[in-house]
Amino acid sequence: MVSDDREQVPRCATRYQEVRLDRFIVLVFGVLLTFLLTVKVDAQEVAPTPPVTATQPAAAPEAPAEKPSKSFFQILFSGGPVGVIIMLVLIGLSLTAAYLVFDNLMILRRSELIPDGLGEETRALVGSGRLSEAAELCRKRPSLLAFVMLYGLAEAEGGYSEVEKAMEDATAEQSARLFRKVEYLSVVGNIAPMVGLLGTVTGMLLAFKEVADSEGNAGAAQLADGIYQALVTTVVGLIIAIPSLGAFAIFRNRVDQFIAEAAYAAQHAVSPLKRRSASVVPPPPPPPPPANSPGKTARS
Repeated sequence: MVSDDREQVPRCATRYQEVRLDRFIVLVFGVLLTFLLTVKVDAQEVAPTPPVTATQPAAAPEAPAEKPSKSFFQILFSGGPVGVIIMLVLIGLSLTAAYLVFDNLMILRRSELIPDGLGEETRALVGSGRLSEAAELCRKRPSLLAFVMLYGLAEAEGGYSEVEKAMEDATAEQSARLFRKVEYLSVVGNIAPMVGLLGTVTGMLLAFKEVADSEGNAGAAQLADGIYQALVTTVVGLIIAIPSLGAFAIFRNRVDQFIAEAAYAAQHAVSPLKRRSASVVPPPPPPPPPANSPGKTARS
């Protein structure tokens, strides 16, 4: 007899203890918010030019100095306060995507979800009728396959049809849990370009506002400088989105593959229960009661 102690096995338990995603996101954005509060955006001070007196001859105009090139970090945070906020949000999304990729790489492994030899050992124990030992083996080696088989073994007394139904329910539950973690990569991949586009549109508005405030005195170089600074956020958003969506597609296919393999291995492990159910011959039905002969009638 196998006791119904399926809750002793953690849901989709693996040897790798994953960090909760919500706590990680709160930690990342808390650090970024602290960094944002400590950043001071200093306005560039322009030194006033001394007035030219009548007694002093006007100095010859100096050759325009070359504009110093900006570093990559300066380009990223050159969009003003709004650009800095949007860039910090994009950095938070990139860190979240990196965490999700690492987390799924650690979880979606064959050694974690379908350990070698577990299915064959369980099949041998089930074939010899030692169902309690088979369930104990599944509890000692927590994994996706062990979780599915333990659900099936808990319904062994109800026949193979109940075992099969329980394993199908467990497979569907674990599939949803694995897909839910992978879906976050799709969310990051879809949000990052939108956040970057928001930064670009905001930067374009500020650039054209400066042109309008200068009453047309702003040159093409100044306008181009504001536009390229505004486009930085879109580039960063795409840099985050493309790997995130690619990793999402890869991990989704791996989940499909491991779920199918786990379902097949679990059915193969408990298949001796099917033969045992088929070998049990039901008792013959009782014979019908003898009918009264037509010659025997009740006498009045």
